[in-house]
Amino acid sequence: MAHGVPAADFRTRLQDWIPKLVLSPSLAAMLVFVYGFIGFTVYLSFTDSKMLPSYDWVGLENYSKLWGLSHWWTAITNLGIFAALYIVLCTGIGLALAIFLDQKIRGEGLLRPVYLYPMALSFIVTGTAWKWILDPGIGLENTMHLWGWESFHFDWIKNRDFAIYTVVIAAVWQTSGFVMAMFLAGLRGIDNEILKAAQIDGASNWKLYRRIVIPMLRPAFLSSFVILSHLAVKSYDLIIALTGGGPGRATELPATFMYSYTFTRNSMGIGAASAVIMLMTIAAIMTPYLYAELKEKS
Repeated sequence: MAHGVPAADFRTRLQDWIPKLVLSPSLAAMLVFVYGFIGFTVYLSFTDSKMLPSYDWVGLENYSKLWGLSHWWTAITNLGIFAALYIVLCTGIGLALAIFLDQKIRGEGLLRPVYLYPMALSFIVTGTAWKWILDPGIGLENTMHLWGWESFHFDWIKNRDFAIYTVVIAAVWQTSGFVMAMFLAGLRGIDNEILKAAQIDGASNWKLYRRIVIPMLRPAFLSSFVILSHLAVKSYDLIIALTGGGPGRATELPATFMYSYTFTRNSMGIGAASAVIMLMTIAAIMTPYLYAELKEKS
């Protein structure tokens, strides 16, 4: 027995260390390529970096220049329009689809993957597809003209005043099914006994959803808000594929601004400053959510 105890202790220690050894390369890579580069970007935002990184410290000069650029304010304004419509429409459509599927309708098993399918596509594919659909020369407008509806016009993608709304259309189409899945999971988690008791008390379907169901979906609302806000702030590939930031700068967002100033305008310091602002925005959204989650668990 004395000889067996050290061997058992060694096996126990080995079993404890194997998961750590397996995960350590991934952890090291994450520390270097995620947090390391975040730290490097923050540092570059305080330097006089142009085409290549520079280590000449300039303090807050890049941030001062950034907030003085009309292009940055255009990107911020577009983000406000895009994010507000994107979050509201995705939440509304996702909730409506979830309530529809929660009625135990026939064909639910077929409809669920149909609604979720767009989320399986990359934003590049979505942007390219919607670019063809919305292009007046080859898309929806041209098809309507071929069918004889000559007065139909839909040139939003080429109109400076409406181009940002085409980005909203494409983004909502792709993400609404994902939001629906979150709300549907929330609806299926509600105790039916509570709903039956409310119905026995004479509550109509409208009051049932307004006073009981929707308040109980607060975690799903919060999760969808955080995810959609995060996607809106970092939107880049959809913009590039759909409009390229145009016409003019009508659909430029902070992510496209950051790429432009960092890699095509040789203003890496300003680009890094814009990236830090985006990071701070996402952190401001995520921190209250994480705090609420941790507080509930504790």
